[in-house]
Order: sequence, then structure tokens, then C-alpha cells
Amino acid sequence: MPASNTFKRNTLRNILWLGLLTGTLDAVAALLLNYKISPLLIFRFIASGVFGKAAFAGAEEMVVAGVLFHYLIAYVFSAAFYLLYPFSYSIFKNKYVVAIVYGGIAWVIMNLIVIPLSQIGPHYIKPMAIITGVCALIICVALPVALIADKKLSKRA
Repeated sequence: MPASNTFKRNTLRNILWLGLLTGTLDAVAALLLNYKISPLLIFRFIASGVFGKAAFAGAEEMVVAGVLFHYLIAYVFSAAFYLLYPFSYSIFKNKYVVAIVYGGIAWVIMNLIVIPLSQIGPHYIKPMAIITGVCALIICVALPVALIADKKLSKRA
């Protein structure tokens, strides 16, 4: 098998595992940070980005939709970061700095672009929620992707 096909297959496999890992870590962080709120309500809130208020009136399918949307978003961010990692590393020269920058960018994209454009719409975000949200994304999404991408690139070089 040609080396390029092996590289593409390995990249796809890495992204699939990373999306599962980061989606799970981020979901656990969301549940822990919002421990006073029912997990079902948290995933209904995610589903409300597409379904609006109907997500809170719907049955269990809205919870499932929220979980699926959560993982879809995690996969998109993980794939983008994994693929952009070599470029980002060439700029910052440090995988931890790359993770911090990426976590901040991911928070901005989600909270200042995606959510306001969704059925949820724009809403006030408390400063402490910004800090905890960015930290959660750095730890649960950006750092795992940076560490794994760095390891995979080091092996390839």
C-alpha cells in the first residue's frame, strides 16, 4: 500500500478516536461544571440550537439529538485542529501554547458565532462562565488534540 494511503487512513483513524475522546471529555466537563442542572436538560439545550424551544418539549429523542450534535461539534473541532496543528505549531513552536490558543478560538467560535446564529440566539455570558468554558475547552479538547497530533507528527518526522 502506498505511504500516502497509509497516512490518510491513519489520519482518519486518529481523527475518529480524537472526536470520541474530546467529545466525551467535554461532555463530562459540561456535566461537572453544571452539576446542579439535569444532564437531560443540558443535552436538550444543545438540541435547542437546531430545534429551538421544541427541544425542551420533546421526548427522549431530543436528548439523543443533543448528544449527537455535541459529538458532531467535537468531531469538527477535533478534525480541524488536528489538521491545522502542523501550521499552528510552526507559528507558536510549543504544543501547550497552541492548545491554549486553540481552546480560546474554539470558545469564541462556539459562543460568539455558532450559538448566536443558532435557534438559541445571542445571550449574556457571565465572566466566570467564559473563564471556565475556555479552560474546559483547553483541557478537554485542545490539549488532547495537541498532544496526540504532536506525537503523531514526531513519529512521522
